[in-house]
Amino acid sequence: MEWQRYAEQMARLARELGAQDSLQATLDAISSSAVKVIDGCDAAGILAVSKGRAVTLSVCGDMVAESDRLQGEFGEGPCFDAARRVDGERLFRIADMTRPQPSWPRYSRAARDLGIGSMTGVLLYTHEEDFGALNLYSRRPGAFGEDIEAAGWLLASHAAVALATARTVDQLEHALETRHAIGEAMGILMERHELSEDEAFGVLRRISQDHNLKLRDVARRVTSASPDRG
Repeated sequence: MEWQRYAEQMARLARELGAQDSLQATLDAISSSAVKVIDGCDAAGILAVSKGRAVTLSVCGDMVAESDRLQGEFGEGPCFDAARRVDGERLFRIADMTRPQPSWPRYSRAARDLGIGSMTGVLLYTHEEDFGALNLYSRRPGAFGEDIEAAGWLLASHAAVALATARTVDQLEHALETRHAIGEAMGILMERHELSEDEAFGVLRRISQDHNLKLRDVARRVTSASPDRG
């Protein structure tokens, strides 16, 4: 691998990831960038495992979604294991997926049918919270050499920083939207029923508790039911 060229690509990637305006856009940019900058990479995706279920978060290229689906169906596979940190490792590399893989017998047979020649995966995490695995696919065996470990870690490091930032932005935007919805609902209740600010908030909170609904959902119901909402 030409490390100077790769470093320049990583710098461009950092700028590109920082320019994304949502968590999903960041995830998609990470997957597409992996295909662009990693030599031999034909497809890439991000897989998470939640409550034993495989969840495809992002896909770039064919074979990825089906590979994720099969690993979830079989409950086995390198990406599935990496996202769950089954063996404690944060990176895996399979030089030849056309050969039987004793650890994942059913998946390895299916992978050959999908045309997967070799694979590499790197665990993605932000701070101490595991997020999932960034998985790289090639149609030919031996596509990822030993230097993929360093290249994969560099890519994952940039991705982790971008994910942390994107999550923070999404959380802030979500908090602002929630606060706005609650404020609007309180205003409707105060005007319609001549309530004070504290009384209006108390009504929303009581409905939330009695009906086991989130406060923002109660607020949205109030505003959507208002005849003055236009």
